[in-house]
Amino acid sequence: MQKERFISLDVLRGITIFMMVIVNNPGSWDAVYAPLLHAEWNGCTPTDLVFPFFIFILGAAIPLAIVTKELNQDTFIKILTRSLRIISLGLFLGFYGKIELFDLEGYPLLICKLLITGILGYALLGNFEQKIKFYLVSIVFLTFMFLAFSGIEAYQEVRLPGVLQRIGIVYFFTSLVYLKTKSNTQISIVAILLLGYWAIMTLIPVPGIGYANLDKGTNLAGWIDNLLLENHLWATSKTWDPEGILSTIPAIANGIVGLLVGQILNQNLNKNNKTVKLLIIGFVLVILGLIWDTFFPMNKSLWTSSFVLYTAGCATLFLAIFYYLIDIRGYKKWTTPILFWGVNPMIVFFLSGIIPRVLSSIKVPNPAYSLENLDHCPEQIGLQTYLNEFYIVPYFDHSKDASLMWALLNVTFWSIVLWYFYKKKLFFKV
Repeated sequence: MQKERFISLDVLRGITIFMMVIVNNPGSWDAVYAPLLHAEWNGCTPTDLVFPFFIFILGAAIPLAIVTKELNQDTFIKILTRSLRIISLGLFLGFYGKIELFDLEGYPLLICKLLITGILGYALLGNFEQKIKFYLVSIVFLTFMFLAFSGIEAYQEVRLPGVLQRIGIVYFFTSLVYLKTKSNTQISIVAILLLGYWAIMTLIPVPGIGYANLDKGTNLAGWIDNLLLENHLWATSKTWDPEGILSTIPAIANGIVGLLVGQILNQNLNKNNKTVKLLIIGFVLVILGLIWDTFFPMNKSLWTSSFVLYTAGCATLFLAIFYYLIDIRGYKKWTTPILFWGVNPMIVFFLSGIIPRVLSSIKVPNPAYSLENLDHCPEQIGLQTYLNEFYIVPYFDHSKDASLMWALLNVTFWSIVLWYFYKKKLFFKV
């Protein structure tokens, strides 16, 4: 039996993906308005809400998508396949820039990369029989693992953690929790994960440091990342990763909170009562997160327990408001442009990571180049830099406005693409 689809959840997902495109695509990272940046370390900006919101929504969708709550071999393979497909899409974003083929370079190499992208995208997003999906993704995933640890020079420092990788892991465990437990047990698991993570991070001394701490680069999560994934971490930090191993544990709690909320939506209750219930849960989670923040600060990079409660609470409140306005009161006309985004999230996640890499690899003559300025002005620049600096920046007095315009142009592009997909009923699912 097909379960009810809640437009409010699709709208929240659409807004989340919309915001992801804006915050991930400024014209220049040196000119970004503060709300569109992540907190430097502790704290929580609007941008910091995007990732945990998506994980919350993923969890909320699980009880709505899984028709029969029964864990058997077929169901397990479906969950594992979907998880590996999401993880593999994320891994490819890291491998894309490392691809080397023979002695190819420039446009011949770019064309080969695009062909590989198309083949891999089809393998991971194509709608095949379940068995074929599983075999394809297993081959892709194992190939990535072999390349990363083979000793081949090109892949010795490829990043393995990432946003999609964490999403895939959270989906896997949250789905199993849903199929094997009831709501009370799920609440207990959330408590154990968050309290356990707090204890691990604040009580266990960090080898080589000598004391437990939550500082950048010297905390236990960073030490574990560097121990197990040395040379395969975020290029900016080198020795730790914001989507690292230990910090993925509390992220699972975000998914389970979403799962609990999704089950409330599925309950045979009066819709107004559901709204009130969600509002109460949201407010309680936000307050608990703010209280915990006083001694275990909100931190996206560490994905602290206070960060989990606060972001899950905010997501619950937003969903409650949308549920009331859209699914109860019927205010749906305004939602159509947002639904374009909400029903095709994975294709945006994947290609919005690939397209900037492609544009940056297409080199064009630099109009600012001169023989007198060789040290500071390259002869060629990437197409993305060229378009931004010479066709957007000159029309704005403030660099942050120009940078935001580039992000909005990305949104416009994706809105057109997603509208076409929506109109043609093209939905890309893993």
